[in-house]
Amino acid sequence: MSQKAPDKLRFAAMAVDVVLFAVVDGKLSVLLGEVNRPPYYTNIEAFIGGLIFANETAEMALERHIRSKAELKKAYTEQLYTFSEIERDPRNRVISISYLGLVRPDALKQELCEGLRWCEVKKLPKLAYDHDEMFKVAISRLKGKISYTNIAQYLLPKEFTLSELQAVYELILGKEVDKRNFRKKIIALDMVVETGEMQQGVKNRPAALYRFTSEKLTELPLLI
Repeated sequence: MSQKAPDKLRFAAMAVDVVLFAVVDGKLSVLLGEVNRPPYYTNIEAFIGGLIFANETAEMALERHIRSKAELKKAYTEQLYTFSEIERDPRNRVISISYLGLVRPDALKQELCEGLRWCEVKKLPKLAYDHDEMFKVAISRLKGKISYTNIAQYLLPKEFTLSELQAVYELILGKEVDKRNFRKKIIALDMVVETGEMQQGVKNRPAALYRFTSEKLTELPLLI
């Protein structure tokens, strides 16, 4: 027996939101934007994003919002989770496709657009909508993938020292990593290779520079 159609059909709007991570001033940070939607939200922040247009895919909308709101030309992104709680947005029925995003240091803008800021993850305030939960999903994904992929490269410059690579792991995992074991495993997995160049402009003895052997996201044997 077929169900009777409702008197009035209501459709949910579709949106994308992105949890953008970067290492800013040596701290793992996420990009936040001001939200001013009285009477629902004032003096609060959220991750950047917005609606998907009828002629766009989710990925096209994501690229548009990152480019127009954060003025970032390039970021690594991957789909996270679909948030569809009925009252997640008090203004209307909105389903959000969330993404994890990583920004290299050389892609960071010196000056952010008005209303945006990089916030250290350890000092993250309460966020609008369901973005507190969105952050939990994003950081969990990042912690998981850093242990078995080369995803850390998207938070580093193209060439880096092993100390800089280790620092990224420690920032994401929230704990210290044994230096000797870490370097031994990194080299054994052929995850990185020396460039033949050395650090420039440092006071102490310059360290060797490395690069990742693959610029694509690649799965590896369990690293951490």
